Amino acid sequence: MMIEEETSGQDRTFMQAALALADQAAAAGEVPVGAVVVKDGVIVGRGFNSPISHQDPSAHAEIRALRDAAQRLGNYRLVDCTLYVTLEPCAMCAGAIQHARIARLVYGASDPKTGACGSVVDLFAEARLNHHAEVVSGVCAEESAARLKAFFAARR
Repeated sequence: MMIEEETSGQDRTFMQAALALADQAAAAGEVPVGAVVVKDGVIVGRGFNSPISHQDPSAHAEIRALRDAAQRLGNYRLVDCTLYVTLEPCAMCAGAIQHARIARLVYGASDPKTGACGSVVDLFAEARLNHHAEVVSGVCAEESAARLKAFFAARR
């Protein structure tokens, strides 16, 4: 189920935490994407993009946040958790979100090149898949997009 706008002030608060992590990624020379996993109003997982520094193509912000949350909670199933991420997840990350059983996904900027939540494909709307998170898009989208634009403009 896709919802086009934020549902609470809490969404903005947690997205601000993800944006702070995106800033850490940018400072490290990585594409500025940040993510947090929240359970019962508490951040239980954090991550930012680091495929370059970790020499790991799977080191996206979402994957790192999911791994952190799974370690902290002692379970790879993150039932009743929300993932906040500054950029629409790619297919790899969408698959990991589904496997982790995230209940709710909230993202900022859309990704017209690799977005798997409706921009290119919509894995969360695929009826043949066995898990469907609620998806909320556009939370702090302008702030998220501005960080990405600034990062890529500086690299050109």
